[in-house]
Amino acid sequence: MEYVSTRGGTRAVDFEGALFSGYAPDGGLFMPQHIPSLDRDTLQRWSSLSYPELVKELCSLFIPAKLVPRNALNELIDRAFSRFRHKNVVHMSRLKDGLNILELWHGVTYAFKDLSLSCTGQFLQYFLEKKQKHVNILVGTSGDTGSSAIESVRGQKNVDIFVLLPKGLCTQIQELQMTTVIEDNVHVFAAHGNSDEIDEPIKELFADVNFAGKYNLMSLNSVNWSRIMVQIAHYFYAYFQCTPSLDTTQLPMVEIVVPTGGGGNITAGCIAQKMGLPIRLVTVVNSNDIIHRTVQHGDFSLADSVKATLASAMDIQEPYNVERILWLLSGSDSRLIKTLMEQFSISKNLKLPEDLHRKLSETLGSCSASDQDIVGAMRRCWEENQYLLCPHSAVAAHYHYSQPHSIPQCCLAPASAAKFQDALLQAGLAPQIPPEISALTAMETRSTPLEQGQDWAQVLRGQIEAVTQQW
Repeated sequence: MEYVSTRGGTRAVDFEGALFSGYAPDGGLFMPQHIPSLDRDTLQRWSSLSYPELVKELCSLFIPAKLVPRNALNELIDRAFSRFRHKNVVHMSRLKDGLNILELWHGVTYAFKDLSLSCTGQFLQYFLEKKQKHVNILVGTSGDTGSSAIESVRGQKNVDIFVLLPKGLCTQIQELQMTTVIEDNVHVFAAHGNSDEIDEPIKELFADVNFAGKYNLMSLNSVNWSRIMVQIAHYFYAYFQCTPSLDTTQLPMVEIVVPTGGGGNITAGCIAQKMGLPIRLVTVVNSNDIIHRTVQHGDFSLADSVKATLASAMDIQEPYNVERILWLLSGSDSRLIKTLMEQFSISKNLKLPEDLHRKLSETLGSCSASDQDIVGAMRRCWEENQYLLCPHSAVAAHYHYSQPHSIPQCCLAPASAAKFQDALLQAGLAPQIPPEISALTAMETRSTPLEQGQDWAQVLRGQIEAVTQQW
């Protein structure tokens, strides 16, 4: 199994090479050269597996045993999930009106990113210990990625992590989950800008191939293939949980509704679909609706500005993983993807070719939800079920409540409602705060401000150089 850039300008790498990369050197994103195809017998066999067992089976398809022997892979994944609060790691809540909520948020930071990042952190340690190597991880976050990434590597001696968060645009809890981690290898920057502005200095540093190579830069954002790979398991687990039987002549379809920000999770869904899982995918967004416009009209173009919404982790205008989806649907046409992405990079305005847009709209349904829609879904879910949704999960529930559905359906829930107290209060609901989260407000915090007008990329360079000199 080798990995190639979506833009075709970089030699193929193995899983280790993809793991330790951010963007590919040509600006693209790494994807498997071939997507494995699963037959009915395999699906039948997997249908009784637990979530961790599905992760192991899927990862073994993308990580050759010569790189990580199967026994070692199983141990790494078991270790990754050992800190999860739920005995099954994830949990399906079956609510009224056929609303199935797959809770992906039972990890340390109460967010779905704990699932993929805990595994990715273990994979990193495995290779770093073998190579006696040090890396610098660079992460931009719109809310949950930063804290999950920090938890996956905090205290590790051969890793330093640099996290940029948008000051005042995360919830207080999300910010505190990052700034209260006082570890020598954790460096948090509070930037006075939005999520897309934070991505720019990170892209600049990765584009400087000499600097990135000299200081062993890597990313744990969903540009990292390892995160996409682990997330494929969400779809298999959701499918098997929602399917009464696989003994029918034709395998039953299940609709999976995916709250979408940077597009990593929906990319994993597209890969699961391509592997042969009979699912219908719906990508749901907030008022920052570039993915919705792309699916409906082929219009991959920036709006005038990012809108601040209750579903703050999805306040993103440049969902970089769309590039992976377009590459998949184009038949791995890296020349076309390079042309399209370079055009978008220059003009921030792109009309998809007609054939590519048709394939996209056949692969994905889409929906956009306003803050009013989000609040409405949160209230209705509570009134009918006494169940609290986070605002991102509520975007999926809004789609469920507003659309008729003739097949089983599952809504992915990316975060616990406990992290979004302000949104709950706006919906007239009482937050239920776990003690671990309540304790954050009394803890010491540490972060470095990044002001408007500063050269953020230069500040990061200086910090990375200073930390590396200590090695």
